[in-house]
Amino acid sequence: MLNSKIAKSVRLALAFGAASTAGISANAMAAEEGADEVERIEVTGSRIKRTDLETASPVQITTQADIEVAGFTRVEDMMNSLPQIEASNTAFQSNGATGTATLDLRGMGSQRTLVLVNGRRVQAGGIYTQSADINQIPAALVQRVEVLTGGGSSTYGADAVAGVVNFVMDDKFEGFEVDFGVTAFQHDNDNGYMQDLMDQKNFEYPDGSSGFDGSSFDFSATLGGSFDGGKGHAVGYVTYNRQNELRQEARDYSSCALNGAGTSCGGSANAVIPNFFIAPIGADGYDYDQEVFWSLQQDGSFADYDGTNIYNYAPINHFMRPDERHTFGFFADYEINDHFRPYAEAMYMRDRTTGQIAESGTFFDQMYILPLTSDLFSDAQRQQFMDEFGITMDDSIGAYVGKRNVEGGPRAANLEHNSFRMVLGTEGELTDTWTYDAWMQYGSTSSSDAYINDFFGPRITTALSANGESCADTDGCIPYEVFTPGGVTAESAALLTGTAILTGVTEQFIIGGFVTGELGFGLPSSDFPLAAVFGAEYREETFGRTADEVYAQGLLLGQGGPTKSLNGEYDVTELYTEISVPLVEDVAFAESMTLDLGYRWSDYSTSGSEPTYKAALDWNVTSDWKLRTSYNRAVRAANNGELFAAQSEGLWGGIDPCATASPELSASACANTGVSSSQYGNIGASPADQYNALYGGNPNLSPEIADTITLGVVANPFEGFNFSVDYWDIELEQAIGNIDPEVIVRQCATTGKAEFCNLVNRTPGNGSLWVGTGRVTATDINLGQLHWEGVDVSANYNVDVLGGSLSTNFIGTYMMTKETTDIPGVSDPYDCIDTLENGCFAQPEWRHVMTMNYDTGSFWRATLKWRYYGSVGEKNEGPVATTGISSQSYLDLKGKFTINDYTSVLIGVNNILDKEPPLVGGAISTNANAVAGFYDTLGRYFHANVTFKF
Repeated sequence: MLNSKIAKSVRLALAFGAASTAGISANAMAAEEGADEVERIEVTGSRIKRTDLETASPVQITTQADIEVAGFTRVEDMMNSLPQIEASNTAFQSNGATGTATLDLRGMGSQRTLVLVNGRRVQAGGIYTQSADINQIPAALVQRVEVLTGGGSSTYGADAVAGVVNFVMDDKFEGFEVDFGVTAFQHDNDNGYMQDLMDQKNFEYPDGSSGFDGSSFDFSATLGGSFDGGKGHAVGYVTYNRQNELRQEARDYSSCALNGAGTSCGGSANAVIPNFFIAPIGADGYDYDQEVFWSLQQDGSFADYDGTNIYNYAPINHFMRPDERHTFGFFADYEINDHFRPYAEAMYMRDRTTGQIAESGTFFDQMYILPLTSDLFSDAQRQQFMDEFGITMDDSIGAYVGKRNVEGGPRAANLEHNSFRMVLGTEGELTDTWTYDAWMQYGSTSSSDAYINDFFGPRITTALSANGESCADTDGCIPYEVFTPGGVTAESAALLTGTAILTGVTEQFIIGGFVTGELGFGLPSSDFPLAAVFGAEYREETFGRTADEVYAQGLLLGQGGPTKSLNGEYDVTELYTEISVPLVEDVAFAESMTLDLGYRWSDYSTSGSEPTYKAALDWNVTSDWKLRTSYNRAVRAANNGELFAAQSEGLWGGIDPCATASPELSASACANTGVSSSQYGNIGASPADQYNALYGGNPNLSPEIADTITLGVVANPFEGFNFSVDYWDIELEQAIGNIDPEVIVRQCATTGKAEFCNLVNRTPGNGSLWVGTGRVTATDINLGQLHWEGVDVSANYNVDVLGGSLSTNFIGTYMMTKETTDIPGVSDPYDCIDTLENGCFAQPEWRHVMTMNYDTGSFWRATLKWRYYGSVGEKNEGPVATTGISSQSYLDLKGKFTINDYTSVLIGVNNILDKEPPLVGGAISTNANAVAGFYDTLGRYFHANVTFKF
């Protein structure tokens, strides 16, 4: 009878993991001397501790071994290889880089993915993002990563709309371990299509093997152990990583910028030899009716722009940024008695990186008024102006200049982040069946951006002696000889650039705690009592960003507009509870069945109170088959950036469908966007596919509201094999965000509705959205709806073979719906699954990772991994994806060798077949003609590390 009672207690713990079983199991087992204690852990999605990792809500586990064999030195790369994660901020971004690494679960946006360390949230990452920066997490100390699908707001609060990513640290590490690692890329440059395109433009490119490049060095040391007779335990760590840069000139497929159609090497009309929009200055100012678009010729004359005078800005851009990162920290706990076990966590990171892009330029940003008597013009040029416009020497012309600063060198954003996070808390027993956990945590990230070598607008005006300025009357000024071929010198260019500085601090302060235990009663149908959690939390989020005058006024011409200071804060007070209700056990078709309920009340200082709640059913049909389902109401309150960001101009990548001589849309549709009949067919497209927009925050935003449903099965049908299949559905209303500017333009054109058309403002005269004052207003609003649904599959199989053991793991995601409705009732919904239209990310319907590990039981083991991305969109006939991307497979091979009791070596090659990333044109590319950081971007990836453990 006693053994039966013990078994029943363990089964119940496995079935619903209630803390109440702690007392029952402990009492039962205490009756039998020497019985093993059942260890309980807190699994992501609930504060109630349990004895296994299978919960009523689907949680995908990535183990320490998975991280080790992946070979990545950056946590972001490991996480982005998972089928549930869509690439967000990565090291493969340069233009507009934040210097951070963020996670985007399901592609719903990193702001809707809650990141935790040991079950507690991580602070915002810096001046350019309100999402957590996972650079600060040391890969060497991660015990496992738990990815929870489908909400978690009732347990953890706001932001867990798409789900939760919880990094569980190995805070019980024992011993001393040192790791040294090196990595490098290698690629055979043999893309004949791209090389032919560059030959047509006389562009240079690499050919043959790249050798080893983009190398990195990684070091980590971890020390941990018990003290004071086992009452205390402490773990300390230190890591260092140095990543060398890789420019786009290192690969033939990225050595030029493809046009939108992928049929030609495009570039920027801000060329080495400048291009100009020119018109006479009349009584009403710049005369758009007489405007011409001219290119400067080698003889100093002007000719109509024919599209050939462009600058190939690609080679000098970073494909992968250089980076240097230091981290250190500790985890410690000490048991004073059963009721008082204090603990502490501290993590620090310093990260420095540089995002280099092509040289600055004048970018047709300002209109310069120049009298015909200007010394910058030759006599022949003056005569050409008079002949073209019918003006005299007493008149002036206005000019928009497109000149690339090749004489002054590339621009660069020098980004630095210093993050600090500390947790102080205590846990212990209140009674035999009730425990508590209370903590205080503080997280802060200070970051800065020093943007160097960009053109400083006022100095250009002075150097041109334009708009009433005089170079001759300004000390140290050298005329900017843009109207003379080769007239600009390195000396004059050096005087025209400036530096902009942005600094900021984000702070997070949390006080929280909960009690958990059994309620002393249960349902008549069950032998076991209810278990519960009662908790409270107070959180403050503060964000301060200070821009110098150069940034604040947008005085650098290559920034696309001002970057304003931002200061904001909010706080939230929360009360929450969870109840685990055993319904029945040991009956037909139900070894056990448990209902989990949760509720959280949150009161935001900015938007008032909002409830979240959940209900989940965990049904163990037999000991080998489990059914599970859950419903979660999740919220996401607007963050400081969305609430308080000053409105300013920026750039968006895409297409103006009313531009070019043959517009994509009809004259009547384009008329809705502000195109006149005379402008139709005469609006120039941006050669760089970049247009102007007005972005910014909105202090009146309400929280987003999401409903998530999951339904799944977990099974162990025969020895050595188990699997899970989970369907999930997420519907979100009142989505916070700016509508994609291209979508605004297209919706205005096709519907003619004021909600869209009032946001499109074209430059008077030429109708442009990139030259002059033209722009699309895309500030944050609270209107959209999102509907995401899919199926996650996971399977494991272990078998003994050939004297060793073979273990196979498979995880996959089938995306069924990724639907966005920008303005419900006004705009039509569009689905971003299996399409590259509407500015959609390249999200395939199916994506999986299959890993096979063979352990010989001796000194070596091998791992083979297959990473698969399904096709996206329609099949392409050519080598560049414009309407669709073919399926992609990558094979990784690793070997681990145990030299002795203290030393092991891991070597491996990812992407052993050296597959290039699928090439994409124009606006589909996130960097270098690729969806960088999502597909393998740079070819083969070699890695090796040596581990010493004592």
